[in-house]
Amino acid sequence: MTSSPEHARLLRLATRASVAVACTLIIAKAIAWWLSGSVSMLAGLTDSALDGVTSMLNLLAVHYALRPADDDHRYGHGKAESLAGMAQALFIGGSALLIAFQAYERLQAPQPLGAPWLSIGVIVFSLLLTAALLVLQHRVIKQTGSNAVRADSLHYRSDMLLNGSILLALVLAGFGFEQLDAWFGLGIAAYILWSAIQIARESFSVLMDEELPTDVSQHMLELACSVPGVLGAHDLRTRISGNHWFVQLHLELPGELTLSVAHGISDQAADAIHKAYPRAEVLVHADPIKAATSY
Repeated sequence: MTSSPEHARLLRLATRASVAVACTLIIAKAIAWWLSGSVSMLAGLTDSALDGVTSMLNLLAVHYALRPADDDHRYGHGKAESLAGMAQALFIGGSALLIAFQAYERLQAPQPLGAPWLSIGVIVFSLLLTAALLVLQHRVIKQTGSNAVRADSLHYRSDMLLNGSILLALVLAGFGFEQLDAWFGLGIAAYILWSAIQIARESFSVLMDEELPTDVSQHMLELACSVPGVLGAHDLRTRISGNHWFVQLHLELPGELTLSVAHGISDQAADAIHKAYPRAEVLVHADPIKAATSY
């Protein structure tokens, strides 16, 4: 697990890079759309504009989420990342509806496209810049597990497909198949809406304290039970907040143990889980088990 300063540095780097990429693409696509009138290019411009808004929200959310725990937020501020993810889902869903509406209007009243080859150049530039950002985000997600950066990365991965579809639509329009531009716009809108639903589901599960996957929870119980002196473990509960997993469980220990020995065994069980899952903060409650009486 990255150290706290390195963790914060990577998160700030990823969010600032996302804002910079979004702003650059907004300017480039606005010029290309103004000259071409392409619905597909408008879809790309709308998406990039929303990228700028959501990336700025991410920047603010990550800044807030990195604040240490205080008296009012004893579990930290990590859920600000998931709130940003929900906001992203709403913005992305709205952009999908706007694109679909524009595409439908263009199907009803087809118009020729202008400067298609300039637009193609802008989209190629967008693909390269987005690919570079995704490489950086992948590194940050791998080292921090940030929900906000993961949601942003999912959005930019959908942008790669979006821009690829726009590129194909513009190339075909350049060869005279101009009506395909609107049909591609409808397809892009459907995919963007699907991406919004995926982001919303992931963020909602964190906000509602959904448990970690069953196999992870089972492995944690096995790790706790593998500690010498532990008779069993039960009532494992988990939740996620930002980069942290909060884990609580009950250990069954011999009732004749002293408090110091029981505390030491509990610490060993917590350390075993934390070693396997460095993001986990483990709270252990020891339950005394009386020895069976022989008759």
